Amino acid sequence: MQHKISNRKNTWLIPFACLLVGGVFLGISTNLAKFAIEIGLTPLGYLFWSIAGAALILQIVALIQRDTLPLNSRNLEYYVIAALVSVAGSNLIFFSAIPHVGAGFVALIIALPPLLTYLGALLLSIERFDKWRALGVAAALAGAGVLAARKFAAPDASLFWIVLALCGPVLLAIGNIYRSLRWPADASAIALAPGMLIAAALMLAAVTLLPSFSLTIPFNQAQPVILITVQACIFAAQFLLLFLLQKTGGPVLLSLLGAIGAVVGVPVAVFLQGEAPPEGLILGASLIALGVALVTWGGVRMAKPISDKL
Repeated sequence: MQHKISNRKNTWLIPFACLLVGGVFLGISTNLAKFAIEIGLTPLGYLFWSIAGAALILQIVALIQRDTLPLNSRNLEYYVIAALVSVAGSNLIFFSAIPHVGAGFVALIIALPPLLTYLGALLLSIERFDKWRALGVAAALAGAGVLAARKFAAPDASLFWIVLALCGPVLLAIGNIYRSLRWPADASAIALAPGMLIAAALMLAAVTLLPSFSLTIPFNQAQPVILITVQACIFAAQFLLLFLLQKTGGPVLLSLLGAIGAVVGVPVAVFLQGEAPPEGLILGASLIALGVALVTWGGVRMAKPISDKL
């Protein structure tokens, strides 16, 4: 029995590692997007080519491992909806808002989905209530709330772009719940991730049907090509880790990717991109870090067998 309990505890090392590494990639992505826009790339063009590259990388890996899914109506529905809320819609909002609100602010608000995800998971009986996890989610949300409130109070704040940027976390929370509820039976992370990214790339390409949108980028220049290649590799790793974390840790732990991304992305924006430090950074980041610790610890406690608690 003791050996089994130890194994259950050790299984939380995998989702915790996915959470940390995936969050780091998320924080880096927001800053790379700002740099891409500064060198003249459009948010849509940069996002499309990066997502398309990531889809190609993961599809090649899936084919090599012979781990693919049939393209039936059930899987197609999963790809399309997951792509819309988790990739195309949310990232297009974030990348478009970065020039107006800053990479640091976008990195911070990506920490907002935990509360919505946790409440939705409770209502749909995906998660059991745990006081420590609930406290952790509240702490992470409070930390992000402190930072967002200070942003609203800034004299040069753009209300439209702040509100639009805040719609992104809502889509992410919906995606966290949807992917858990509709995960195809016996499907692995490497089988699902490419399909979602391919669907997202097709959606982004469809946006060019609207006026003033284009996928054109200067492929004859080294800097944009290198940047998109780096972002494609980061996206490939980030979304693969997202599916692994979804499968092993559940939607609530997954939603804390944004909290890790905020802790990583804000310092990068401040020290490497020259942005002014957000007001309330120390308090906000401390609360977010506390939330991650409590939710993770609560998950470890819930993973223990009942006999271990008695």
